[in-house]
This record gives sequence, structure tokens and C-alpha cells, in this order.
Amino acid sequence: MWNPDEYLRRLYAAKAGQLSFQAHNREEWLDWRGALTEKFLDALGGLEAAAPDLQPRKLERVDCGDYIRERIEITTAEALRMPVYVLLLKRKQGKLPVVVGCHGHGYGSRSVVGLLPDGSEAASDADVHRGFGIDLVKRGFAVVVPELIGFGDRKLEQEVIVNRDTNSCFQIGVFLLMLGKTIAGVRIQETMAAIDYIAGRGELDASRIGIFGLSGGGLVAAFTAALDQRIRAAVVSCYTNTFRDSILSMRHCIDNYIPNVLRYAEMPDLIGLIAPRPLFIEAGRADKLFPLHGTEQALRVLQAVYAAAGVPEALDADLFEGGHEVHGARAFTWLERQLM
Repeated sequence: MWNPDEYLRRLYAAKAGQLSFQAHNREEWLDWRGALTEKFLDALGGLEAAAPDLQPRKLERVDCGDYIRERIEITTAEALRMPVYVLLLKRKQGKLPVVVGCHGHGYGSRSVVGLLPDGSEAASDADVHRGFGIDLVKRGFAVVVPELIGFGDRKLEQEVIVNRDTNSCFQIGVFLLMLGKTIAGVRIQETMAAIDYIAGRGELDASRIGIFGLSGGGLVAAFTAALDQRIRAAVVSCYTNTFRDSILSMRHCIDNYIPNVLRYAEMPDLIGLIAPRPLFIEAGRADKLFPLHGTEQALRVLQAVYAAAGVPEALDADLFEGGHEVHGARAFTWLERQLM
């Protein structure tokens, strides 16, 4: 046989996971976390040392009955502006806890706040995101939803086609790779800028910030939480797996691939950098993109990480009967317990 399957299997066995989790106590866990964080930041292409002047500007404010929907824009890097939806419950007392909502592939941030690609109102089950931002704001959270680079209104000029689910991930991704950067790194950096914005709004409680992400937004949510200690609790929906069983076993978007990172760690090791802060894993048992056996393997690693960190109770999971979609049945209530 001339197929390279066995070559790749042996390469994985020999080269992958030099910093895979093996700690047995808190001291070893702390050493592991520090070493892996350094390698992870390097693989992402590094993050900007200084935060930009956000220069926020309000674009719209819409009364949605029980809540207000704002759209603002902020500066995230030189020559880079990002629109962000902010959902605020009308009947509020005191500062509001915040959930940052990270959308996955599709038409961008509108899918999280109950809108169609053209900005018109959508049914709550219009796509796999299920308009989860609306569920969260009605539970008393402020919800902040960045438009991730490459999607929606942030596609490259030649990709801007109304009512189309195209994206610019490939073109942006390869451009950045050729310069030693990654699209994952840029999205993480921009999500951190959205958290900077939260800290500057008086009615939002920057000491109670959670994050919820689906699919590719689950990558952004998990890895931003891993690197930004301001996030107190994270929900990762339909992403947690192993690289081997998901993005290396089938075609996925280029935004999932981070050069060299597999040499140091598998996906659950990287997600485990969130510990000791609370983490909730949501996964559909019929998810074909991030299959169940890979999720179960990842959960075993995460359980070991949280046990070594001394907080096994801070990890929870819901393997629901469904596919690649937001479920929320347990995850939303879990967020209330962590942040309310």
C-alpha cells in the first residue's frame, strides 16, 4: 500500500504531546500550566503586548421589548475595527454579570442575537446557534457578542455577499500564517479587546465575566479563557475533543489549525489551562464534526487536570442527545450558578 496513513499514525505517536498533562499534584500542575502556556502563546503567533485605544462608537440601539440591543464598534488593532452586539435587560438592579458570546461558522454575530444575515428578526431556532444570546439576556446577563474576523460584516471585500454563509477564513488564515501569525490568535486577541470594553462600561460587572462559544466559537471561548484570567467561567459547546479525532480526521476550516501546537499538547491539554476556574463542556452525542469518542477522551484528560488542581467539582459536562448545535439546557443554569 502506498497510502501515507501509517506514516501519519507513527508521526503522531512519536512527535505529539511533549507537554501532555501528566501532573499528579498541584505543584506539578502549576509547573505544567506555566510551561504549556508559554508554548501555546508562541504557537498562536504571540499576542500584542499593549491594548489599543478602543475608541468605542455606538452604531445602533434597538428596543427589543424585555431588553435593549446595541451595536457598537471598537478598535482591536491598527487599521482593524470590530462590531460588537451588546444585549442589556431593561429591568436591572446593580451591575450586570456578563457573558461573552462567541459564534461559530455561519453568518456571524447576528446568529447569536436572533437576527438573520440581512438584520431582520429570526426565529429562535433559525440556525445551530439557537439565538443563545437572547436566552442569556433574559436570564439576567448582559451579553457581549463580537463579530469574529472573517465572518459576517468582517469578510474580505470580495467575499461580502448579502445572505450568504461564505467566510474569509482561508484567505485571512493563510495570509497570517505566511507572516507567522494565526487567525485563532487574532480572534483571541480581539475577544480580549471586547473584555477590555466590558471593563469600561459602568453598568457591567467586570468581576463577573463568563464566556460561551459554539464550534469555532468554542475554540475562541476555550482558548481566550485559557489565556485571560478575567474570565471567571467558560462554557465550550460542540468543540471539546482531541485534534486527532476531529480536525485531523476530516476536513475542517483552516482556522482550527495552529502550527506546531500538537508537538506540545492535544486539545484537552490546552482547554485544561482554564483550570482552576469553572468549565462546562457541552457536546452533542450525534455531532459528526467533533465525534463523541473524542469528546469522552478529552473529558478524561480534563478530569485529571481539575483533580490535580484540587477543584474536581469545577468541571461539569452535558453530553446531550443531539448534533452540532447549542443545547443550553444545563449550561445556561450552570452559568447562573457561577456568575449570579
